[in-house]
Amino acid sequence: MQHEEKLPLHILSGFLGSGKTTLLKSWLAQQNLNDIALLVNEFGEVGIDHHLLNEVAPDTILLPSGCACCQIRGELKTALLNLYERRTRGLLPPFSQVILETSGLADPASILSTLLHDSQLRHHFTQGTMVTLVDAEHARQQADNQPEWLAQVSAADKLLISKSDRVEPAQVDSLHQWLQQINSLAELSDTRQALGAPQQLFQQSVVRGTRERRFRWLGACANEDFTLNATHHHNAHPVTQTCIITLQESLNWPAFAIWLSLLLHSHGGSVLRMKGILRVSGSTSPIVIHGVQHSLHPPVHLDDWPGELENSKLVFILRGLDADLLQKSFNRYMQALQET
Repeated sequence: MQHEEKLPLHILSGFLGSGKTTLLKSWLAQQNLNDIALLVNEFGEVGIDHHLLNEVAPDTILLPSGCACCQIRGELKTALLNLYERRTRGLLPPFSQVILETSGLADPASILSTLLHDSQLRHHFTQGTMVTLVDAEHARQQADNQPEWLAQVSAADKLLISKSDRVEPAQVDSLHQWLQQINSLAELSDTRQALGAPQQLFQQSVVRGTRERRFRWLGACANEDFTLNATHHHNAHPVTQTCIITLQESLNWPAFAIWLSLLLHSHGGSVLRMKGILRVSGSTSPIVIHGVQHSLHPPVHLDDWPGELENSKLVFILRGLDADLLQKSFNRYMQALQET
């Protein structure tokens, strides 16, 4: 790895008791530990998980407060910059990736915001893959009672079902279908499959892997006639809607960026996940964008279009924002551009 390359920060998320530490310990046992820096954020004054991980990864760092929300930002920044400095000075092996195991009560949006909005961190680190574990035994109850569960599931690039051996196969199948409805953008498998192919667990979906893997989310949203889909759980939580916008004409990038910025500024808390591949005016190659709540990741420019896809496609996973209103807002934006 070249010294000047940015280091990916991967996030391992999942509600309390979903098996994050167990998975991470098994995965680390199969890795070159000189290539990995590990941070652990636990809720409560006394951390336990980092002691368990120290058995296989001695340099595991526990973030001091275990805060699940705002305070983690300062601690995470300090820990990452210290890691990078120690790596540069040769006090740590030249690791090429950082993994953060979050608290089971953490909202990943605040963590991603720390990385994306801090100029010092952006200079050295880039957003990696967010993996969320889902407890097959307790997912339905957690969804009904814990708002953090929905934030963790909706923000994920990859969803792993844990404890599937403790429920009936039919329950696993039902959970699989339900999770696909909640987050159609995520790659879905289980922890046994993940440990069977450990090199792929934190593989970055946008910039690494085959074209099929990088854009598998388009397959879940490939019906050109499908524009709006409301997905509801049997009780009050979680209630999400998916808005899919397909556009044949090229987008005016500066104008679109203004519309998207205004949307996220006003309703970012309701945009649980957003992803898109865009044809923009003046360019023959597409741009991939994605974000979580108020945080929009830097766009990725591709050399060409994946497969047979040629049209822009935007996918929004929403909570508390009507998909039809979002569609109308986008239509008004397009109409205003045509009138200018």
